[in-house]
Amino acid sequence: MNNQGQAPAGQKEDYGDKAAAFINKNTGGHVKDKKMMEKITDGLRSAYEKATGKKVNPKYSN
Repeated sequence: MNNQGQAPAGQKEDYGDKAAAFINKNTGGHVKDKKMMEKITDGLRSAYEKATGKKVNPKYSN
């Protein structure tokens, strides 16, 4: 079963995760590991929060 684009067990997939999975899939699927994809989206969220001083809405990224 292919679970690419699905959240790891116990985690809810947010819009940020869905967008990252969509982009990854449509650009050749270079990131195969879901944990690595989660680290990437967490880093992007952290960079946004640091640059703007605002928290990301949990609806978009948890």
